[in-house]
Amino acid sequence: MRNWQVSIALVCILLGIFLVAQLRTQQAKGPASLGRLDAISELYKHSEEQRELLELEVAKLREQLTEQEKASESAVAEELQKLRILSGLTSLSGPGIVLTLDDSKLKGNEDAPADMYLIHYEDLLLVVNELFAAGAEAVSINGQRIITTSEIRCAGPTILVNSTRVTPPFEILAIGDAQTLQSSLEMRGGVLEPMRPWGIQISITQKDQITVPPYKGTINFKYAVENRGE
Repeated sequence: MRNWQVSIALVCILLGIFLVAQLRTQQAKGPASLGRLDAISELYKHSEEQRELLELEVAKLREQLTEQEKASESAVAEELQKLRILSGLTSLSGPGIVLTLDDSKLKGNEDAPADMYLIHYEDLLLVVNELFAAGAEAVSINGQRIITTSEIRCAGPTILVNSTRVTPPFEILAIGDAQTLQSSLEMRGGVLEPMRPWGIQISITQKDQITVPPYKGTINFKYAVENRGE
């Protein structure tokens, strides 16, 4: 046999061996690759299930958060409304009394000064204090709401309430137990008794429903600040 024939034969043999080895490798890899695909498929399926569970949990948490936010907003709004009521910034309605005070029609004489027949700011202060002490929940004088910072003072011949000039007759509205409020004003030795001898005109009417207007001024604190250390 010639040398080139031997070389061709050897190449053919080697090629056959290589093909057989390649085929066996592919056959060996086939089942393994299929097994790995199955594992990947199972892992993907499990991941999808976990994702769906997490999405449901997130939706549940969002719903709970929304409910808590609504509850918090409602609580804050309710607390704010209470503060507005306590500070006198809203009008209030309820049972109570209407007290009207007017200057006397009697004429003074030499033994009594003329101002004894007039209503003074001290009289209004005493009446307001007595009403609050008797349980009044809201009080106004001629449309001026009385709050903790309200001032009732004399300014020459006039009376100022919340820095607003008021003149007689003075209409005082007070919300509360009408009978208790009236009794506190008319009791013996009470705030109205010293006015009667001078002819001060006094009228008290119990009402099932009256409306006290809101405070219309501004609330400013010049020196007082919130103490955040406690």
